[in-house]
Amino acid sequence: MWYQKTIHLTPRARGFHLITAEIEQNLTVIQSLKVGIVHCFIQHTSASLTINENADPTVRDDMEAHFNHSVPERAAFYQHTYEGDDDMPAHIKTSLLGNSISIPITDGQLALGMWQGIYLGEHRDHGGSRRIVITVQGE
Repeated sequence: MWYQKTIHLTPRARGFHLITAEIEQNLTVIQSLKVGIVHCFIQHTSASLTINENADPTVRDDMEAHFNHSVPERAAFYQHTYEGDDDMPAHIKTSLLGNSISIPITDGQLALGMWQGIYLGEHRDHGGSRRIVITVQGE
């Protein structure tokens, strides 16, 4: 079985946001699957998807602090600057973290680990709504 759906996330502030529940709400189709895979692809160059700690929100704060330190705004060597100080760093952060994730399906559920959650990395100050294409394959 193949299934595909595009979802629109509400705009969020810059930072890392736990979106596991939103993804799962749009995946009721997997409940009948014994085995499979979910692939999530974000259709943007200034936001990312990753999987990390789902329990302690300070992890998300630390992730934001780390990436802002590692990829600073207004670096003298940036040439792509006409879309704002946060734009070029957002592109770099997206390339570092990635634009897609794949998660196994086991017995009708996402096979995430106990402490794992799906993060949206919003790397712009005003990124707006984000689109994620979700593709499911399974039986």
